[in-house]
Amino acid sequence: MNDVRTGTRSWIASVGRVMRQPVLRRVLPAMLVSALGDGMSMVAVAWLAVQIAPPGQAGVWTGLAVAAYALPAPVGAALLARFVRRFRGAQLVAVDAALRAVALGLVAILATAGLLNPIGYVALLAVSSLLHAWGSAGAYTMVAELLPDEDRVTGNALLSTFTQGAVVVGPALAGGLTALVGPGWVIGADAASFAVLAATCWAVARRRAASVQRPARTAGGWRTIAGQPRLLGLIAVTCVFFFLYGPVEVALPIHVAHELHGSPGLLGLYWTVFGIGATLGGLGAGLLRHRPPWLVVVGIIVGWGAALLPLGLTDTVAPGLVGFAAGGLIYGPFTAICTALFQRGTPPEALSSVLAARSALTIPSTALGTLLGGPVVSAIGGRPTLLLSALLTIALGASVAGVLGYRYRTAIGATPSPASAAAPSSLPASASVRAH
Repeated sequence: MNDVRTGTRSWIASVGRVMRQPVLRRVLPAMLVSALGDGMSMVAVAWLAVQIAPPGQAGVWTGLAVAAYALPAPVGAALLARFVRRFRGAQLVAVDAALRAVALGLVAILATAGLLNPIGYVALLAVSSLLHAWGSAGAYTMVAELLPDEDRVTGNALLSTFTQGAVVVGPALAGGLTALVGPGWVIGADAASFAVLAATCWAVARRRAASVQRPARTAGGWRTIAGQPRLLGLIAVTCVFFFLYGPVEVALPIHVAHELHGSPGLLGLYWTVFGIGATLGGLGAGLLRHRPPWLVVVGIIVGWGAALLPLGLTDTVAPGLVGFAAGGLIYGPFTAICTALFQRGTPPEALSSVLAARSALTIPSTALGTLLGGPVVSAIGGRPTLLLSALLTIALGASVAGVLGYRYRTAIGATPSPASAAAPSSLPASASVRAH
């Protein structure tokens, strides 16, 4: 009990330090506004595609619009690296937000004027997401630039919680606004939220430019990752984890609609309880900052797979809702913990490039899993697909745990010194990299 109280007091103190940091005190509210705007676009982007699609082609253009809002990020991460990889964190956030504000603003203007066609819509959405990997990298790079190591997990957690909280509030708010004023105006509100974020980060970047030395030229993100097996392994594990999650986004709606004979409201309830759990879990990530990060990652993977089991094993609604809420709570700290591993294991001058490269690989992983989920659900059904995703995810976590255990035993056997055995350099950050 004393350990819990001590950990809670330490976490509260860490949150206080993060919120008092002068730059973050200005930027975090703007990021929260932007996250809420993006949460609203989860509904508005698809709804606008349905409205402007030619008769009988709504499904095709809706899929293209949703994909265009996310998938071009890897292209931007690769093609635009030479232009932006030397930017500091606030500058990366600013250029991403500015591009999104302009592109989405054009979508809103054309849509409200009745001049938007499906091809132009998809093209503008694709342009808006070109710098998304760099913008995400910039946010977490800024945390690493401004906070000491002991507070970085807390800072990461606040950023990831904004996104998770937006899943709870944004779609519900967008549903009412879309019905009232139309999806074009909702996307316009999203554009305005990005404009606020861009203006805030540009102001911060200008103030810090005179006092902060420009980072030296360094190897690209891909080359840096390739030279650090632990980071490469973490990316590989994350990609597989996200890929195995992808089919859930297809299987859950089919399970609710066809197997449970439920309503859209029930599907929304599943995602709402997940979002609430993920928000609480993300906020609590700081409580785990003194735990071995790799062990936390393994626990989250296994825990998420276990939380899916009620959905895959029974048609009863209540256990599925409880499991999905628990899954959100368990998953919540994942981004904060994984990002902390990258922040600690990457040279500061290469951090933004490495995080952008990571996003370029992990962002499409869920989309690829979702694409595969379609034929799998058609072949075996929604609930069996959920069960398959759960079992494969648990197997992934168990496999990673086995590799960590093997490498730990190998390091102990090869190192006679007790001091070096306690933190062998060959461990993938489970024992050799800890929060202070």
